[in-house]
Formats: sequence, structure tokens, C-alpha cells
Amino acid sequence: MTFSIVARDPTTGDLGVAVESKFLGVGSVVPWAQAEIGAVATQAAANVGYGPDGLRAMAEGATAGQALERILTGDDLRDHRQVGLVDAAGRAASHTGRHCFDWAGGRTGDGFAAQGNILAGAGVVDALAERFVAGGLPFPELLVECLAKADAAGGDRRGRQSAAILVVRAGGGYGGGNDRWIDLRVEDHADPIAELGRVLALQRLYFDRPVAADLLPLDDDLVREVQARLTSLGAGPGGPLRAIYRPMSGEPEPTESRPSIGVARAFPTGWTTAWQAALEDWMGVENLEERTAAPGWIDPRVLAFLRDRPVDPAG
Repeated sequence: MTFSIVARDPTTGDLGVAVESKFLGVGSVVPWAQAEIGAVATQAAANVGYGPDGLRAMAEGATAGQALERILTGDDLRDHRQVGLVDAAGRAASHTGRHCFDWAGGRTGDGFAAQGNILAGAGVVDALAERFVAGGLPFPELLVECLAKADAAGGDRRGRQSAAILVVRAGGGYGGGNDRWIDLRVEDHADPIAELGRVLALQRLYFDRPVAADLLPLDDDLVREVQARLTSLGAGPGGPLRAIYRPMSGEPEPTESRPSIGVARAFPTGWTTAWQAALEDWMGVENLEERTAAPGWIDPRVLAFLRDRPVDPAG
């Protein structure tokens, strides 16, 4: 009832799992991963213990194949299970029990394990594997594209319902506090893979940080445009957004600046610390704070987002 790919990004070492199924909330069952250790997909009468147990085995030094042997040992229902693993070195292993429902099977290669059950045929797993090997996209987008190609090849014979992607990297979580760089789930949807791709694009917008070399300097023309657009949105200096960021304690606001990308530059004519604060306040309300640029700069994706907001002709 499920097809999945477990993989390692050969460029970054990121580890991930992408999965689709005619099953509610597949992301709560199938994908497991730990940065710099490995990734696991457990499905087909899924034994959710395979996730933490497989990761523990790889953390103790087992290869993906050795971890697979370990988690299957002693499981009386292993002939009904399906599982794929990739370790931090890109070694892969996949198991399809002989009692899994037709069609069921898997493929492994350098850096990936692809598997599925109750599929239209072997071409579904082939599509997963071949799209991954072809590459050409950033790792998270590639994993979602693998799902799309597998679905186009026939997918789950029962239909579609949910999809998920989990990608881990050390310190990759929000604020650097954990390894869950991307952890997205579409629980119940008529076209879950397309919806997963849409939500992944939003994740990239809201949580990716800009590269300093891509920032735009706030020159005179941009200053006038940004000021006009913020004013039209009611987000100019001293506006209602400022009140949102008052500390609950009633004490004065902290004076330290928010974390930002780049090196501050001299303000152009008309741009002041009040306008800089207004821009950052608006970004905070829109959940764009991860894209905060050093004073005097703006992230081009923030500018594009601002330009997409409706402007009041009356100003």
C-alpha cells in the first residue's frame, strides 16, 4: 500500500525518506532518520520499532545491511514486512517479505533504497530508483520528484491519500536546535505528492536562510519602493506591528539586533533605523524572520514576497 525511497545526498551527506501511500498520515509511521547516522523506511504491516532499532544499530557502527539483519532477527512477522535503510556512508539495504501483497519489491543502489508494496508493478520502484540516479535537483525536491515519477508509473494500486518527506542534517532544524531540516506531512489529500511539493516550496521560503552574495543593497529606488509598500500595508514605523513585539514583562525592548545575514552597510537617503525596524517587524509577522538581512540589505525573496502583497492605491 506504500512506496518509499530512503537516500543519502552524495554532495551534502543529508539523509532522507520520502513516502506516499493509500493510508492516513503515512508520515507518522514510515520515515525515520538521524543526521550522520542513517535513515529507515518501515512499511507493509509496518513494525515501527524498525525505525529506532535500525538507527540505533547504525549508530553503534552497523552498516545498513547489518542493521537490517539485526532488526529482522526475532520478528515473527518479518515475512509480512518491508523496510529500506541507508547508512551515513550511503550503503543501502532493502527487505520485502515473501507474504507482502502483490506487487511488492525493492531496489538498492549507491546511496538509495527504493521499495513498495501493493503497487501497479515493478515499474513503480524502477521509477523511484531511476529518477533518483538521474539527479539534477536539490535533494529534498529530488525525493519528492521520485515520488511523482513513481506515481506516474502506476503507484499504489489502491490510490492516493498521504505523503511525507523527512530530511535530516546536523543542526539543520529551526534555529539549529535539532537535525530535522525538513519534516513535512500531507495527511489526507486527493493529490498528496503535488501538495507535498507545494508545502516543500513554502518550507524553503520561510525557513531557508539567504546567501550573503544574493542580497540586494537598499539603494534609493528600492528604499522608495519598500517604504511605499510597507506604508500601504500599514507596516510603516510606529504602526501597529511594533506593538506585537513588546515584551510581556513590560520592560524595555531588548536592544540587541536579530540574527541576520551579511554585513551592515551605510543607509541610503531616507532609510533610517526606524524603517529598518519596521521592515523587520513586518517580516516577523509574515514568518520571514529567517531571511533577515543585515541592515541596509534585503533578501530578494523577501522583496518578491513584499511585491506580491496587494497595494492600496490610496497609500
